[in-house]
Amino acid sequence: MSGRALFREPRRIRRGGALTLVFTGVLVAGAVTGNLPGPADRKPAAGSAPSAAPLDHHAEVAEAAKAAMAAGTSPVEAAQRAVSRSGDRWGAVYSPGEYEEFVDALDGRYTGVGLWARERSGRIEVTKVGSDTPAADAGIRAGDRLRSVDGATVDGRPVTEVVSLLRGDDTDESAGTTVRLGLERGTRTWSETLRRARLSRDTVTVDGLPGGITVVKVAAFTKGSGDEVRAAVREAPAGTGIVLDLRGNSGGLVAEAVTAASAFLDGGLVATYDVEGEQRALHAEPGGDTLRPLVALVDGGTMSAAELLTGALQDRGRAVVVGSRTFGKGSVQMPARLPDGSVAELTVGHYRTPSGRGVDDRGITPDLEAEEQALQQAGTVLTGLGR
Repeated sequence: MSGRALFREPRRIRRGGALTLVFTGVLVAGAVTGNLPGPADRKPAAGSAPSAAPLDHHAEVAEAAKAAMAAGTSPVEAAQRAVSRSGDRWGAVYSPGEYEEFVDALDGRYTGVGLWARERSGRIEVTKVGSDTPAADAGIRAGDRLRSVDGATVDGRPVTEVVSLLRGDDTDESAGTTVRLGLERGTRTWSETLRRARLSRDTVTVDGLPGGITVVKVAAFTKGSGDEVRAAVREAPAGTGIVLDLRGNSGGLVAEAVTAASAFLDGGLVATYDVEGEQRALHAEPGGDTLRPLVALVDGGTMSAAELLTGALQDRGRAVVVGSRTFGKGSVQMPARLPDGSVAELTVGHYRTPSGRGVDDRGITPDLEAEEQALQQAGTVLTGLGR
């Protein structure tokens, strides 16, 4: 498991367009669970299937799938070809089984070995090992370097590809399969064969820095994570500052990101977005803590819904943003069920921060650039804010 990407690349579409969920992969689930209005401002009930969106580009993909069914060929592959021809960088087609995997991921469940990783100077470094996981049982530790997966070197490869290798098919059937890791710690090199397991993901963790600073780390916005952030803020010691660590947060449910924003804002605008040219808005709930000093910590793995939250806190003067430029994923996808039961999600618009900034391909520039010792720098900034 990597902190850089909550959701693996689809097996058949190996493009950058399937790195995250909302506003990317899980508007397949985002509109489904009522987290954003669907086409014509309809909100399906939680857990319902994607609506047949009356959008021309969705209709073209659906027609391709229908024609393939009539011809006895693969409707999923036909739909994927139609998406590729459209030039939609973030568009994707998912089989019914893959769609169910997204639902599991949104609930914080995944198949893997229980380690988080990041790319550093062209190499893959383990940043965290979950307790009671296959990686922990094998003695793998944060700081170890991952050199290979099943004999294939991972040096120089995107961390998202490494995630795909670690997780296999990421289905219930993958649980129990084995994966062989080549590892390095200092001058020692060795290999471990781990058995993948079905694991639960703690997406919100709370820790501390010297001086009473509370660090709230949000790895992804899965169901309930927004309320967990609000609870962490309420329970933080009075008079202390908070570091909201969004590094490596690949996105998730946008409604959860808005709920997290409500922990720090007293209502008001979080973001605007357009769907087929129609402008809409997302607002925080009133009653958040607007006085406690706050730093948002980001990096190049901060994506999608995490960028939406960062932009809101920065634009509204609620947080100092520390770290490095974020990924730059600010487009909106909407889902539609295809004739064979698969799901197509295609780009229909873009979101903007409260000041009107676009994020797509630009990312968010931090107020203070910091790569090495970024967390310590965040603590220093909090001290200057009068923590």
